[in-house]
Amino acid sequence: MVTADAEHGDGASEFRTFFENHYAELARLAHLLTGETDAADDLAADAMLALWHRWDRVRAAEHPAAYARGVVANLVRTRIRGTVRERRRIAAFWDRRPEHTEGPDVPAVLDVRTALRALPFRKRACVVLRHAFDLSERDTALALGVSVGTVKSQTAKGMAELQRLLGDRAAHELAARRS
Repeated sequence: MVTADAEHGDGASEFRTFFENHYAELARLAHLLTGETDAADDLAADAMLALWHRWDRVRAAEHPAAYARGVVANLVRTRIRGTVRERRRIAAFWDRRPEHTEGPDVPAVLDVRTALRALPFRKRACVVLRHAFDLSERDTALALGVSVGTVKSQTAKGMAELQRLLGDRAAHELAARRS
C-alpha cells in the first residue's frame, strides 16, 4: 500500500501541517472579506487546493502564509467581480423601478460587517488584514501584492470611511482592538 506521503514525498506532510495551521485563518479572512460563512469555507478550500497544486512554489516562498492570504484575496476579488457582473445582468433584465426613490429606507444602525461590505475590495482587504488579523503594513502588502504605501493609504481611507459609516466611537474601538 502506497501512502500519500510516500507518493508525494515529504511535500504532502509539509502541506498537511500547513493546512492544519492555516486553514481556519484563511477561512476567517475569506469570511471577513465576503461576509458569507459558506462562501468563506468554499474559498478557503479552493485556496488550499490551489496552494497544493503549487506547493513547491508556496513552500519555497519567503512568506508562505502571506502567499496563501494573497491567494484567498484574489479568489475573493474574482468572486466579488463575478457577483457584481451577475447582479448587473439581472438588474438590467428585471429592473423596472423608477430611477429615483422617495424616502429610501436607511437602517439606523450599521454593524461592522455591513460597513466593511460597503468598502471597495482593496480598502476592505487592507483594513481587515491590518486590524482584524493584526498584520504589519509589509505583510499586508505581501498578501495583496501591492506596495506598503498603497496599504497605508487604503487603510487610512478605509478607516475614514468606516468612521463615517459607523461613527467616531465604533471606528476608534475597531482600531483600538489592534493595539
